[in-house]
Amino acid sequence: MSTILSSGIARLLLPVTFVSALALMIKGYSSVGDGFSAGVTAASGILLQYLAFKPEVVAELPPVRYSISIALTGLLLAFLVVFGPVLFGLPVLTHFPGPGEELTTVGMLELHTAILFDLGVFGLVFGFIVTTMRALMRVEQDGQS
Repeated sequence: MSTILSSGIARLLLPVTFVSALALMIKGYSSVGDGFSAGVTAASGILLQYLAFKPEVVAELPPVRYSISIALTGLLLAFLVVFGPVLFGLPVLTHFPGPGEELTTVGMLELHTAILFDLGVFGLVFGFIVTTMRALMRVEQDGQS
């Protein structure tokens, strides 16, 4: 397969991996799936970009450029969902709305704090993997110089 063809396919597959990650996030509330697997799936799209393009090109992509911020934001969000209820005198990991309370829905998606937790896990996993890949690419480049 030619380099032009493989880089074109890699460019087309990046949004596909992100949409697949979103589907994993949403499906996690009705079946199997969660923020962790969604983060790994999205990060695999970035890995595909590193395999097809030069590291300098991939480093300019916004998810790669802001990967540390994504990881820290995810960690903060998950931390707030886990320990935030303690500030109100409630047990750790108390989810809202509680059992028997009315849920807000968007289509078939039910909105509750577990979604925020999974978004935090997604951000942490995705950001960590992409930051690690970026660091490994820098080491690789420094070793070749």
